[in-house]
Amino acid sequence: MTVSLLRAVWRKPEGRFSLVVLALWILVALVSLFWTPQSLWTTDGYNVWAKPSAAHWLGTDGTGADVFSWLMAGSRTNLLIVILTVAFSGVFGLLMVTLMVSRNSALANTSVVVVDALISIPTVLIALILAVPLGASITVIVVACGFGYGLNLARVVRPAALLAARSSYVESALANGASGIRVLTTHIVPNILPVLLVQLSLSAGTAVLAESGLTYLGIGVPSGVPSWGHSLATSVKFINVYPLTVLWPGLIVTVVVIALNVFGDALRDALEERYVTAAQEEAEYGR
Repeated sequence: MTVSLLRAVWRKPEGRFSLVVLALWILVALVSLFWTPQSLWTTDGYNVWAKPSAAHWLGTDGTGADVFSWLMAGSRTNLLIVILTVAFSGVFGLLMVTLMVSRNSALANTSVVVVDALISIPTVLIALILAVPLGASITVIVVACGFGYGLNLARVVRPAALLAARSSYVESALANGASGIRVLTTHIVPNILPVLLVQLSLSAGTAVLAESGLTYLGIGVPSGVPSWGHSLATSVKFINVYPLTVLWPGLIVTVVVIALNVFGDALRDALEERYVTAAQEEAEYGR
């Protein structure tokens, strides 16, 4: 991702919002590696469910632990989950796209049928199956979400990839001896990049929500590991009595998911503007 693209995203108000939120998320995750206001393992039985104060900026939970410190530490766990999930779904999705636009019609048709069949399996069911041998872990979230989102990405991206794969410049490249990998990286991926980025940003936002849901079900982030889903799961039973402890993690998850989705849209618009400008310049140069 180039600096010029980020500048194009920054020029729009919604782009500035998404960049500021994502930058704060990364900064807090890095800071939490070596500093939090309170130790995560410091509890106070005489100060449970405390309201926000100078000592505890967002109050305390049912064990007397500092809510702000746990949310800070949870930001790095969620960031790790999002990065791994997006990487997994991107690689897996591109692999399936490659098979679906293959020049071997039998392989391409079979791949389309397999993707259509597998995409009907809910991500939660995949996570439940993986949780049997692996137990509650970050691996369960990453593999289940990456597998499900990768299939969805392949299905959405396939039309654009098929159009590029059957284009005259790809035919010319193949006729000149270009390998399949070279055609994929230099001709097909650049043409599907706007759609690909939007789908990956949606996968990132959905991964944050999935972490909260799967951790609440007991098959996500294991107990003792800080995450936004863990903070929600441990306090949601007391929402009628201590709503603030649920409000903070819920608010953070909502803002981050919105920022990820908006960032994907802004990045797609910036890429499309670049392609249109390049096409206009090429047309003027060719006159």
